[in-house]
Amino acid sequence: MEADLPKESDLDLLNEALDQGDPGTAEALIRDMHASEVALALESLPQAQRDVVWGLVEEDDSGDVLAELNDEVRSGLLEDMDTAELRAATEGMELDVLADVVADLPEDKTTELIDSLDDEERERLEVVLSFPEDTAGGLMNPATISVRRYYALEHVLDNLRRDAELPDNTLSIFVIDRNERYVGSVSLTKLLTSSPQQLVEEVMDTRISGITADTSATEVAQLFQDKDLVTAPVIDDDGRLIGQITVDDVVDVIREQADHEILGKAGLDEEDDIFAPVTTSARRRAVWLGINLATAFLAAAVVGMFEATLAQLVILAVLMPVVASMGGIAGTQTLTLMVRSMALGRVNDSNARWLMMKEFMIGVLNGLVWAVVVGIITVTFFSGPEIALLIAAAVALNLIIAAIAGFLVPVILQRINIDPAIAGGVVLTTVTDVVGFASFLGLGAIFLT
Repeated sequence: MEADLPKESDLDLLNEALDQGDPGTAEALIRDMHASEVALALESLPQAQRDVVWGLVEEDDSGDVLAELNDEVRSGLLEDMDTAELRAATEGMELDVLADVVADLPEDKTTELIDSLDDEERERLEVVLSFPEDTAGGLMNPATISVRRYYALEHVLDNLRRDAELPDNTLSIFVIDRNERYVGSVSLTKLLTSSPQQLVEEVMDTRISGITADTSATEVAQLFQDKDLVTAPVIDDDGRLIGQITVDDVVDVIREQADHEILGKAGLDEEDDIFAPVTTSARRRAVWLGINLATAFLAAAVVGMFEATLAQLVILAVLMPVVASMGGIAGTQTLTLMVRSMALGRVNDSNARWLMMKEFMIGVLNGLVWAVVVGIITVTFFSGPEIALLIAAAVALNLIIAAIAGFLVPVILQRINIDPAIAGGVVLTTVTDVVGFASFLGLGAIFLT
């Protein structure tokens, strides 16, 4: 979960107070800031200043701030807290947020914190923790308000006034049958504006279906978008109501997906702390630098196979980056569309063949058009018709291969459980470089030497 952007002056003033060693002013500023603003301030500070700011956060506000922090920064702060501090910070925290916090704790502290909860809280938390965090079950808040369909609305209102404390962002109450299976919902607006003598079943809305707990977070976000939902019930395999998801949870999912797609292209994690120690950040980036180096040497090895050809025709060395570059751009276009469409669930077995044929035809069309353009430019500014024909043929071939690779690479990576948003770019670049160099230099070796 990431923080919202605070007013620039607040963050500037806080930094100035920290630089001047003025904890009194810093504490006053933090007290006036929203939890999300404090979270962003913590994420924007080196470790030493981060510890100072966290020490100035009031105990009653620490839970709200923890809920807004990204995983890595939150994990770093949690490591230094004892059980009493953890319990105080998580007091009253929504259970879906508490589950995120617990997931960042060392095992011993997790056990201590769970044991400190009352029986009802512990049981509900264990339900959330039993599901992967990127599913509806992992997103949901198990605290819900539910009623039976044959209750009169005045009876429901009396119960709400007397007993119920509504979970945050609750805009509806859910209707269940005697077996606790979800059957519909009643918005609070409808509850307040309908005749008190009406029964729940007369005003309930049955159009919103329950979301099964194993539904992926991406599918949940898509459902909220398609159906304009602000809250939705979560059900188990037997249709029993086990929790609810509200729109604030979905906003976090959408933001994380966007960050993942952007940072994944560079082999980075959206939860990485930009102010992490140098060795930690270097180690993370080294993995993909090493992979890229290996693929670069593979492309270089292909070029090395045609060393004699390059020695005779230096113009090939001048022009061959054009072939690889054109293929790289074309492949990246297809790859980006595929990764996005796969994340949204728009690509499946029924339409995959059609999509691949479409990309193939796009590659053929673009290959022919840009082959002519590249050939004309080559004749005009670089060399004679023989070289122009060779580079045109290589560009056409590489654009076709790039389109097919842009489609197949993410599909194959997903099937072998590798994130295409992270690994797709490296694999695709290797394919387009190798094909581009091999086709251009290979044709040169055949026809010009």
